[in-house]
Amino acid sequence: MEAFLKEFGDYYGYPDGPKNIQEIRDTEFKRLDKGVVYLDHAGSTLYSELQMEYIFKDFTSNVFGNPHSQSDISSATSDLIADARHQVLEYFNASPEDYSCIFTSGATAALKLVGETFPWTQDSNFLYTMENHNSVLGIREYALAQGASGCAVDIEEAANQPGQLTNSGPSIKVKHRAVQMRNTSKLQKEESRGNAYNLFAFPSECNFSGLRFNLDLVKLMKENTETVLQGSPFSKSKRWMVLIDAAKGCATLPPDLSEYPADFVVVSFYKLFGYPTGLGALLVRNDAAKLLKKTYFSGGTVAASIADIDFVKRRERVEEFFEDGSASFLSIAAIRHGFKLLKSLTPSAIWMHTTSLSIYVKKKLQALRHGNRAAVCVLYGSENLELSSHKSGPTVTLNLKRPDGSWFGYLEVEKLASLSGIQLRTGCFCNPGACAKYLELSHSELLSNVEAGHICWDDNDVINGKPTGAVRVSFGYMSTFEDAKKFIDFIISSFASPPKKTGNGTVVSGRFPQLPSEDLESKESFPSHYLKSITVYPIKSCAGFSVIRWPLCRTGLLHDREWMVQGLTGEILTQKKVPEMSLIKTFIDLEEGLLSVESSRCEDKLHIRIKSDSYNPRNDEFDSHANILENRNEETRINRWFTNAIGRQCKLLRYSSSTSKDCLNRNKSPGLCRDLESNINFANEAQFLLISEESVADLNRRLEAKDEDYKRAHEKLNPHRFRPNLVISGGEPYGEDKWKTVKIGDNHFTSLGGCNRCQMINISNEAGLVKKSNEPLTTLASYRRVKGKILFGTLLRYEIDEKRQCWIGVGEEVNPDIE
Repeated sequence: MEAFLKEFGDYYGYPDGPKNIQEIRDTEFKRLDKGVVYLDHAGSTLYSELQMEYIFKDFTSNVFGNPHSQSDISSATSDLIADARHQVLEYFNASPEDYSCIFTSGATAALKLVGETFPWTQDSNFLYTMENHNSVLGIREYALAQGASGCAVDIEEAANQPGQLTNSGPSIKVKHRAVQMRNTSKLQKEESRGNAYNLFAFPSECNFSGLRFNLDLVKLMKENTETVLQGSPFSKSKRWMVLIDAAKGCATLPPDLSEYPADFVVVSFYKLFGYPTGLGALLVRNDAAKLLKKTYFSGGTVAASIADIDFVKRRERVEEFFEDGSASFLSIAAIRHGFKLLKSLTPSAIWMHTTSLSIYVKKKLQALRHGNRAAVCVLYGSENLELSSHKSGPTVTLNLKRPDGSWFGYLEVEKLASLSGIQLRTGCFCNPGACAKYLELSHSELLSNVEAGHICWDDNDVINGKPTGAVRVSFGYMSTFEDAKKFIDFIISSFASPPKKTGNGTVVSGRFPQLPSEDLESKESFPSHYLKSITVYPIKSCAGFSVIRWPLCRTGLLHDREWMVQGLTGEILTQKKVPEMSLIKTFIDLEEGLLSVESSRCEDKLHIRIKSDSYNPRNDEFDSHANILENRNEETRINRWFTNAIGRQCKLLRYSSSTSKDCLNRNKSPGLCRDLESNINFANEAQFLLISEESVADLNRRLEAKDEDYKRAHEKLNPHRFRPNLVISGGEPYGEDKWKTVKIGDNHFTSLGGCNRCQMINISNEAGLVKKSNEPLTTLASYRRVKGKILFGTLLRYEIDEKRQCWIGVGEEVNPDIE
């Protein structure tokens, strides 16, 4: 902290403000005292508790009404909305004589409004920087549909010439990429372009990298187009209008529209001060608004209309003309309290505070090295780390490398960060151009990734050895040095590998220390393996039941994960979303052909006829209709029971095809299973999960050694916490990692490798109460991480013997074939 303040003490913590940063955190963000480190302010900043108190007091002390009326209350509400518009314009230093503020449902709606009303012709052009949000790229659809051209551009700026942009020749160049058009017969005739309007769009700050764009682009594009577009097919085009996406950048450095007179500026209020969500604004120059072509009209946007003839007279004021329906007047009433907060701190002080944190983090990460001196971090858009340069906002975007130069997947970083209480963002952040540009992904690679099944928010974070996205941390006005320090410490402890060394009986390899050898018994003392328990889980994510002996079939244990619970919107419900599912107990009576289910939330047990004539393992397919239970009355009864048991509308589905080899990825959509050579039901990856008692015992020793408080507060982990089908006893801890095949009794299995664990193992069921913690996954992550996966337990595939009926029983000998 002392070193940080020595460099940034004049900028950090609001030294000249009404409150310093510690006072702000102590009085307005007490909810962050619970160990949460929130670092996704580029996605949405946090609302102040004091801000919400003012809003609540305002709402409970006053009466607000629909402004489309002449009553006293409605008139007062209209005045409040007018005052809010003035506050928005004032924030951007925009004169009401030149600009109007149109309230929208968000920045995206504001951009859509520009796209659908812009006066496109076949001679128009839409230029946009590569670093633009998808919501800006969507404007391209309107342009291309009207026969206009679209083109992404890169901005090249000469260094150290900030005052010479317009006087002694521009130091900014716009380099175009491939021209896009759908009207292939369109001829680029220079003489036809004179009357067409063109649009240029760029963000004030890139939401991917934090790079701030030079706002001189506004005047250059409007006044010196031919020079700045020199060498491009657009250099002769006139009538350029400029759009600034200020949703990300306006929280710290809002564009001064008196100096940079853009035609359109979009803003999102929850990115400014956290609340309200669902409200944004389009600031439009009044002369530009007259050119927009709006077709639809609604209540509030017309002065008069006649229902049975083609007659409508529209309102003339800009905001009344474009705001369809009643304004979101309660949300609009709330923003004045947000602006009051920002005004007390000032945007410039917020920028200095937040940017000092981001530069500090960037410098620390740039210097970070593995034990072999290889760089740990690759930063994007961080060439200039001088706070006075104004070149970047309070955003740090990075990817991490292993000592051998391979990439850590960003999902691994997100997963471990969450376990450490750090909330950050990963992916491409809806900015495909910046993502491709900084990650150096070619068109062929991008298309190949899509063909391989990669889409936004999926699990494919590294494809063909290259990352498909990045890790982003971003700071807000209430962020602290301690937040930044905790993130740096997290990166060092989780991803930086120290030199290999040996000392005092402790072997250190990379960053994963092993327990001293004297803490483990010698290898010779371990008994031979035997099968300790068998558990069947008929319904995915519900409790299972133990058996002494059970039949095997082509999908593993007969009836294992043959049913699942689905929400009304189609999502598959699991304990990660509905922890109470762990309280639902199950049991199957093979002789009676009944599945019995019970829950403390339901008075009666549920009995489901599974309609199996026998439990012959070769006859394990059952009749069903469209994956739901056949009898409609029975279906209604069952679904009502499960709805009561878990407290939300749902239905029970049954697996009906023995030929499907699909499993479920992170988004609960079909994805390829690791086990492609056998059939599975609703399992995530494989037919069987095997857990070793010795491995669990080793994990318990680590938990106890790590945290005395944990030892006092928790009982030792039971192997069944990990939802295994098979628990074995004997052997050494993690000996199952090396198994190639295994014979249990007379049955043969193939190892598919370790099981990648998720936060579901952090959910415990103690005395009928569901509890969540960060353990044991946090401890497992410290020594069981392999290529982005936290492995514990072994996945098995059953090698079915078609010639006989096969059973597996407790007490049978386990004979592994070690690699």
